[in-house]
Amino acid sequence: MAASYYYAYALCKKVESDAIKIRIPSKSLFSPSLIAAAAARNVFGGAGIMCSSSEVVAAAAAGDDLHVSCYYIDPNLNAFAISSAQVYSNTPADFDFKLESLAQSFKTLTEFAEHLAESVDIVFPVIHGRFGEDGGIQALLEKSNVPFVGTRSKECRTAFDKYDASLELQRQGFITVPNFVLQRFIQGNELDESGLSRWFSDNQLDANSGKVVVKPTRAGSSIGVTVAYGVTDSLNKVRGIISEGIDDKVIIEIFLEAGREFTAIVLDVGSDFDCQPVVFLPTEVELQSSDSADTSEKDAIFNYRRKYLPTQQCLLSYFCKIHFFNQADAFQVVYHTPPRFPLDVIQKIREGASILFKKLGLRDFARIDGWFLPASAKLSSSEAIDFGRTESGVVIFTDINLISGMEQTSFLFQQASKVGFSHSNILRTIIMRACLRFPSLASYFSESKASPRSSDNFQQLYFFLCVCSYSLVLRHTTEEVLDACTEALEPARAALTSQLRKQVMDELSKGLNNHNWFTGFDISDEPPMKFTLENWIKLAKEVQATVFIAVHGGIGEDGTLQSVLEAEGVPYTGPGFSASRICMDKVATSLAVKHLTDSGVLTINKDVRRKEDLLNTSTSEVWHEVISKLQCETVCIKPARDGCSTGVARLCCAEDLGVYVKALEDCLPRIPPNSFAKAHGLIEMPVPPPELLIFEPFIETDDITIVSKTTNENERLLWEGSSRWVEITVGVIGKRGSMRSLMPSVTVKESGDILSLEEKFQGGTGINLTPPPLSIMSTDALMRCKERIELIANTLELEGFSRIDAFVNVDSGEVLVIEVNTVPGMTPSTVLIHQALAEEPPVYPHRFFRTLLDLGSERFI
Repeated sequence: MAASYYYAYALCKKVESDAIKIRIPSKSLFSPSLIAAAAARNVFGGAGIMCSSSEVVAAAAAGDDLHVSCYYIDPNLNAFAISSAQVYSNTPADFDFKLESLAQSFKTLTEFAEHLAESVDIVFPVIHGRFGEDGGIQALLEKSNVPFVGTRSKECRTAFDKYDASLELQRQGFITVPNFVLQRFIQGNELDESGLSRWFSDNQLDANSGKVVVKPTRAGSSIGVTVAYGVTDSLNKVRGIISEGIDDKVIIEIFLEAGREFTAIVLDVGSDFDCQPVVFLPTEVELQSSDSADTSEKDAIFNYRRKYLPTQQCLLSYFCKIHFFNQADAFQVVYHTPPRFPLDVIQKIREGASILFKKLGLRDFARIDGWFLPASAKLSSSEAIDFGRTESGVVIFTDINLISGMEQTSFLFQQASKVGFSHSNILRTIIMRACLRFPSLASYFSESKASPRSSDNFQQLYFFLCVCSYSLVLRHTTEEVLDACTEALEPARAALTSQLRKQVMDELSKGLNNHNWFTGFDISDEPPMKFTLENWIKLAKEVQATVFIAVHGGIGEDGTLQSVLEAEGVPYTGPGFSASRICMDKVATSLAVKHLTDSGVLTINKDVRRKEDLLNTSTSEVWHEVISKLQCETVCIKPARDGCSTGVARLCCAEDLGVYVKALEDCLPRIPPNSFAKAHGLIEMPVPPPELLIFEPFIETDDITIVSKTTNENERLLWEGSSRWVEITVGVIGKRGSMRSLMPSVTVKESGDILSLEEKFQGGTGINLTPPPLSIMSTDALMRCKERIELIANTLELEGFSRIDAFVNVDSGEVLVIEVNTVPGMTPSTVLIHQALAEEPPVYPHRFFRTLLDLGSERFI
């Protein structure tokens, strides 16, 4: 069975010695004032997303009246009390190997529960999937009489199991998707093929080509979900799920060909044990693919990667998108809140989710997923079961998420912000609601009215020239924000949203106004405002704003935006025009530091080629010229002017180059895994293709592997260390001429030879070891490395903050420069946060970003 990791957090009331203490085992959330996290790390990637949830919960819930403590449970169900700084890790693997020396451990889960019973007031589980949503953590807490947020263990077991939940929904009169369950029993591995064949026949599905969805019954809603055709393919997909350790019980459902997916957050606003669920504005999940998409794309479902990886265009400037991009090729998933469904369907979704919440005995909050089938679609169901039928079609509920994802842009916060809740307000409302079930906690919190947090009340200026409301910016990418703004300005959509928002807020107010701790909604949902670049800069100057540049690539990193801001005297974050222009160009960067060789700063030889030359020249001829010039056998190819991992690949032969050039010629958005001679993962390609490409000798480094020595011990590092070079990424911060290096992070590639786009930007995917373990790099070598990083930063005249990627020799501390990013990624997965937290004393996100703004404000002083 695959291993899983879990986080736990605690909230404590900050008062005198007999204070209310609230502990929260949970998942990580990214927000500056609350800590709560739970993560499951396995082949499915859930652990890192739990880290992201924990960061946000921890940052958003904590305050003067609440203190948050954090706990972590590893794959072997060993519990640890961890520091709040560790919650900001991208994945538990960032710190798991050093837990024994850094964290308080508990010998057993029973001892852990007893500790919680004595030390905390209420626990917030933020553990996704196994142990978090299947009733495991809930049963442990119930046994020790520890109050907690969320649904009880018995109801969790029913709701979490997709098959058991479908049976219960049928009993309650809901229409469900026809399904069949296959399970591997201890006595043998044989699956019920004949039974599955009969099910195909009963549902008028062709035994060889009938289209179905195969998914584990006890896993997250997006984990292990795949499409299959016919009985044989279905059985193979079932065996794959079982063999990967995701689950030994698998459900097969008919593919809802004309279905449109939705998800809805439910909040209980009742008192004590009186359940009064209110359903927020549901979100429609639209999957998009191009007309030229292959079968796998057209059979697309809302899987883990689509859920948590921003589209590649978030790494490019908005202005490039206007001129070059086909949106159908660019997007993988688009959200619409409220859905683009008929009004009677939206009302039926809200009504059904509310009834379902009560019927299944859920508590506090949940997320419920389902499908809308138009009237023209055919779905076999008993005439006696009719809840979900409308004149416009059928509403079907399929998945119940007891611990909704709580990363910064999750559905919980998107939908809550549409009806007046900031991050902190909705989380505190959930916690307070749970406290009402426990008289001692309820009476205490009734004495205190926490005012809305000022840090949550702000308007954000985005550099694609819109002023957006709080709810509109809670998206993964700028493209999603742009689409949300466009949709919000459509008169019909704006009117429908306003009508539904008023209805939901009235229902929420009716329940929440009965509680004296509720201080009201703290954000509004104003329509966006458009500006020209010139007018927007004038506005920034008028209000004496400091502009935080977060535009990756394009005008954000090539000096364009910096130049126009400087011309108007508007302060901004990050390096100036000249440094930005140089660092955007990898060749120019290399030339600017080439004279530092005697100081231990090395550069990689480069051969620059035009795309047109590659397309019009024999690949064999190009390959021979490149390897002769660079004196190497394998090369790394990358765009000459790009700031991320798109288009970066290792080529081992002329045939590999041919595949890459063909991808450029066809403007492919990605190169499939294992298209080259040496195994590799999916390679995202820049769109449009770059005009200039760089060839470099491929730098060999030894793999760093994090493995479990035994089933009872924590993970350890395995590193052969033959090459003596490792890849690092380092943040630098400060004023021009006196830049200071943060603690470097060793980047660990989980597949292939190149750090993938997922490992850089997908929540919970990349592993970064901060600081480099002593088993890899000595303290002296680390000190020399940081000195050379500072030398690079000051030579390039960086200021504010930037990130330098390099290889470092673990013995000498010599640095081999890869690239410099003047606008580093600032997603919840960013390594800069880890490095700031490794400072003495730790610099938490709120203070870190404030420091960057202060440095920008001082630019013209």
